[in-house]
Amino acid sequence: MDNYKIPTITVLMPVYNCALYINEAMDSILSQTFDDFEFLIIDDASTDDTVSIIKSYNDPRIQLVEKPVNTGYTNSLNYGLSIANGKYIARMDGDDISLPERFQRQYDFMEANPDVVVCGVNFSIIGTQEIVVLPQENETIKLQLLIGNCLAHPSVLMRKQGLEALSVAYNVAKEPAEDYDLWVRILGVGKLHNLQEILLKYRVHPTQVSQKRNKQQKQSVTETRVGIFKYLNCAFDDEERLILKNAIQNKDLDYHQLKSFFILKEKMILANANNFFESNGFQDYLLALYRKSFKKYFLEREKYFPLIFFQYWKIKWGSRFNLSTVDEIKLLAKSIIYFGRK
Repeated sequence: MDNYKIPTITVLMPVYNCALYINEAMDSILSQTFDDFEFLIIDDASTDDTVSIIKSYNDPRIQLVEKPVNTGYTNSLNYGLSIANGKYIARMDGDDISLPERFQRQYDFMEANPDVVVCGVNFSIIGTQEIVVLPQENETIKLQLLIGNCLAHPSVLMRKQGLEALSVAYNVAKEPAEDYDLWVRILGVGKLHNLQEILLKYRVHPTQVSQKRNKQQKQSVTETRVGIFKYLNCAFDDEERLILKNAIQNKDLDYHQLKSFFILKEKMILANANNFFESNGFQDYLLALYRKSFKKYFLEREKYFPLIFFQYWKIKWGSRFNLSTVDEIKLLAKSIIYFGRK
């Protein structure tokens, strides 16, 4: 114990029934050119050969924790963080492959940029020719997070000190989109970055948590997308939050909500006076969100009647927001045709 050296990186890899892929995942970590790490593997009571395969490795950097009861992926992550010794936390999943230079590239960047809390990388999809290129700089990432996740969770290197500034690292209630929620909360702590190098091979298969719990994931993502607006210098009442949530989910807004959404859009632009979100990009995002709801109400209806056209005319002159000339003609025609059928 006297010879123990605190590792620079803790590689945190929760696993559950990964026997088909665990060898490739572990080999890719153990062959990293940057080797000052502890390899913390949290097994969530696997029922296949995952544990026996892990135990077949003889490397002092490997630390296997066997949970007697399956308590979930996010629980494993939080437990791993609680016992991690590294200055940095490198995430990894038991079915992916890290390229040999991954840790070195990320470590060098983080050391040179102390204001960055999370550093991800671009990646390729195993078994395909697909390459996923993610936004690079913090300002671009913040705008992209308004729409959805834009960091590959198993690719990130995180500054442990930054995580410790949060009351809870991973929110179990946000699973299986707990990483997206974490990135949004980290925006209040420091910067995020994606290296523009392909340093991870990502596996997509039907047994993944995100594939099996798609409905729950969508709900969690929506809650996080609404929650990101907490960084604006304003408060939202229940009606405003409902309008935002419905707009984000592309649900129908009624006429009153559509009018209120335009006012809310202007309120949010003013509330971004501190430029937490890059001004032009934020305005474009809100405009696109409003335009989608606007077109849905006037052009994607099941039923039309003359009042709809008059509502459109009222909004058009009140907000100076309008449809194209072609769409205006279509709306008028549909309203008249429906009226004639009555």
